[in-house]
Amino acid sequence: MNSIAPTPDRGAEPAGAEPTVTASASASSAPATAPATASPAAMAPAATGLSRRAWFAAAALIGALAVASLTLAIYSQQRLKSLEQELVRRQHDSQSQAVEARAAAKQAQETSRAAEAKVALLEARVAETALQRSQLEELIQQLSRSRDENVLADVDAAIRVAVQQSAITGSAEPLVSALRQAEDRLARINQPRTERVRRALSRDIDRAKAVATTDIATLAIKLDEAARLADELPLLAQPERRVAAPGAASAPAGRVLKNGEPAPPAQQDWWGWATGAWNAASGRVWSEVRSLVRVTRIDNPEAMLVAPEQTWFLRENLKLRLLNARLALLSRQFDTAQSDLRDVQSSLDRYFDRNSRRVATATELVRQVASQARQMSLPRPDETLAAIAAAQAGR
Repeated sequence: MNSIAPTPDRGAEPAGAEPTVTASASASSAPATAPATASPAAMAPAATGLSRRAWFAAAALIGALAVASLTLAIYSQQRLKSLEQELVRRQHDSQSQAVEARAAAKQAQETSRAAEAKVALLEARVAETALQRSQLEELIQQLSRSRDENVLADVDAAIRVAVQQSAITGSAEPLVSALRQAEDRLARINQPRTERVRRALSRDIDRAKAVATTDIATLAIKLDEAARLADELPLLAQPERRVAAPGAASAPAGRVLKNGEPAPPAQQDWWGWATGAWNAASGRVWSEVRSLVRVTRIDNPEAMLVAPEQTWFLRENLKLRLLNARLALLSRQFDTAQSDLRDVQSSLDRYFDRNSRRVATATELVRQVASQARQMSLPRPDETLAAIAAAQAGR
């Protein structure tokens, strides 16, 4: 900043010295230049006034600068004090925050240590839980395999027992029932390893149901009916007495009254009455004569030689044969039953009157039983047993 040099005191100046004017004064007085025609004497007062004004201006400027500097110094001092106070306050706050931070850090360290201890404990518990879970899963798998194996073993045993029962009874019903129960039981557990067994069971059930079995109960009833008719069958040696039909020997024809009752003999025609009586008497005589003589073709002469006291044994022997055939059917011994039925049929053809309705009925019953009493080949559930064996082996 350019300053105005101080003007020396006028008393100290030499007499003929010319006042010195700074660049500032020259600059400020540059616009007001005197005309070139002005004289030096006229210029002296003007220069003196100019220097005074410059001095006053410089003094005012210096005063203003001093005041501004003082004001700036005071403001700076106040600002510095406020800054010091703020700094002290912030330092105090920083110290308190540092103390709090140290306390928080210490607490965080303690918390982290506790958390680390808890995490370590949780990791130990998780590892223990994982171990227990793996052991439990293994135990469940073992139990599941053991349950499946037990179910398969029970199904295998039940099917084998049903096969034996079917072989004894000659019926496929025990086998079909056992196969259906096994299929329902495997369907309830619904395990993939038993799917092959279930398919084999379904096929064996279809094969067992397709087999035609003998109705033993119906055949036994027919043999019982034939045994009941044995006491009523007429023999060739003792033919069945045929009773005359009702009305064959009718009363003598005669007049009847209006109410439908026959007229008394006194009122009837004697000739008609005599004719009716003769017809009735001759009919009875002729029936007796016909019963004394009978012409029959006999293929087996020994049938006529059966004594009357032997007929009871013949009938009892026939009933025993029928009962033996019935027992053989119930015990599924079809060969024995067929042998007894052949003997019964031979006895009926040899000793009994085949023209009789009762003999024809008994013969038909025996023939029906003999035609239906056949040994049926029951299917074996080999496919199911093979599938069970494969499932038990784990294949």
